[in-house]
Amino acid sequence: MPEHQTPLIAAIAAGLMLAFIFGLIAHRLRIQPLVGYLVAGVLVGPYTPGFTADPALAAELAEIGVILLMFGVGLHFSLKDLLSVARIAIPGAIGQIAVATLMGAGLSWALGWTPIAGFVFGLALSVASTVVLIRALQDRHILETHRGRIAVGWLVVEDLAMVLALVLLPALAVATADNGVPATRIAFTLLITLAKVSIFVAIMLIVGRRVIPWLMHHTARTGSRELFRLAVYAIALGVAYGAAHLFGVSFALGAFFAGMVLGETDLSQRAAEEAIPLRDAFAVLFFVSVGMLLNPMVFVDAPLAVLGTVAIIVIGKSAAAYLIVRAFGRSRSTAFTVSASLAQIGEFSFILIGLGIDLDMVPKEARDLVLAGAIVSIMVNPFVFTLLERLGGNKSAEPKDTPDEPSTTLVPTTLSGHDIVIGYGRVGSLIGAGLRGDGARMIVVEASDAGVARARSDGAEVFAGNAAEPAIIAALNLAGARRLYVTIPEAFEAGQIVQQARAANPTLDILARAHSSATVEHFEKLGANLIVLGETEIAHRMLERGQADTSPRPAYRP
Repeated sequence: MPEHQTPLIAAIAAGLMLAFIFGLIAHRLRIQPLVGYLVAGVLVGPYTPGFTADPALAAELAEIGVILLMFGVGLHFSLKDLLSVARIAIPGAIGQIAVATLMGAGLSWALGWTPIAGFVFGLALSVASTVVLIRALQDRHILETHRGRIAVGWLVVEDLAMVLALVLLPALAVATADNGVPATRIAFTLLITLAKVSIFVAIMLIVGRRVIPWLMHHTARTGSRELFRLAVYAIALGVAYGAAHLFGVSFALGAFFAGMVLGETDLSQRAAEEAIPLRDAFAVLFFVSVGMLLNPMVFVDAPLAVLGTVAIIVIGKSAAAYLIVRAFGRSRSTAFTVSASLAQIGEFSFILIGLGIDLDMVPKEARDLVLAGAIVSIMVNPFVFTLLERLGGNKSAEPKDTPDEPSTTLVPTTLSGHDIVIGYGRVGSLIGAGLRGDGARMIVVEASDAGVARARSDGAEVFAGNAAEPAIIAALNLAGARRLYVTIPEAFEAGQIVQQARAANPTLDILARAHSSATVEHFEKLGANLIVLGETEIAHRMLERGQADTSPRPAYRP
């Protein structure tokens, strides 16, 4: 079949293959794989020789990744969480958007652009990328912490502001033209947009909270995993599409509310697990699509303008967010997390600047500056996060954190002969209950606020964060521990923990949880003493019961 008849397959195949190759190279060089994904995008873009993928198709594929990503975030983000951070997220996001817009307007003035061009350019620099922000929080296991919720709430407010901006820009373009337009018309347009968004939110919170959980429970009762997985994707993409085309809400925001509604049911964990594989694949295509849009010559033709744009995104926005969060009395660690999360731009920035060019509000070179700023800020964001996390970790001179925000200062344990439980979810909490019943001394390492609170209520010494981090491993006194229980489901992270624990204590009894035979073999090679595969244990238990007594008995009630 000729290549021109398969642009979709070509875009996916080339994007994923090159992303894998350069992502692997980036990993070997000890930098974030997303840098490799961006390089892959540049190589298949229209500005470099060789194969060129369809940028429009790549952008649409990337949008699916954004939808699934925000749906997954919504699954772990309740309405209560959203309201709990509204007091800082709403004024904080609005203030940061205003500051970034003014800085962008200042740069545009230096470049000789019109005031309206400066406004649109600054607005494009003010909004962070959904994919980059969520990825950064997930990689550091702080998405479900209080500071992670503030960052996500901030992002939701930014998305709502950009939805309003996209609707109002055409009216503003007409108003600034020679013929002008009455202010009442602009106000009416704004009211209509706010009404649409309000109606969508009301429908999701009133109707969606009943219909979506009912639909998922009905699908789960069919016993078909295929149908359940299909239901997850249908709800995420269907609600996102309906929100965008019926109410003018962004795809990402629509998917977020769909996930938030479903997250209130007991099926949220299973839905999240089903969404992960497709979500990660399309999230990679997002970074590839960003790389495809970049014209590398902008770094040669306008280096100072690019440097100014990057400075606004990485330094200006971060500083504004930091000062705003601190002004609300939050800790330095929270302020650094939020400011690092926002030190980049992405999908909304491209949409805004593209609309500005279509409406003749900004010059075409503005698109190259925004794209260059996005590429550079996304590449350096992991390093910004690492730098600010180190600064935030020095808390000797700062006030104590708020009660719902655990301190990030690591004080090594003084326990010995103790048991360590990695993860305090469904499996970890059951192990913890058993250890508590035996009177064992217990340390728990857990990332989520809910798990941390549950472990503390069970009397455990708790370390909040990612157990694979060397700093946490060092604080657990593995050399003096009796036993290590690794209960987290993520095989790669669990493997790192097992490997570091075995190196720290060659005689430590390590028990790990696995989800496949390959994982069992992997953990055995790393030094685990016992690996529990769920399906195998279920089969053994059922066989034991059947072989011990075949006489009929009443159904077991836990």
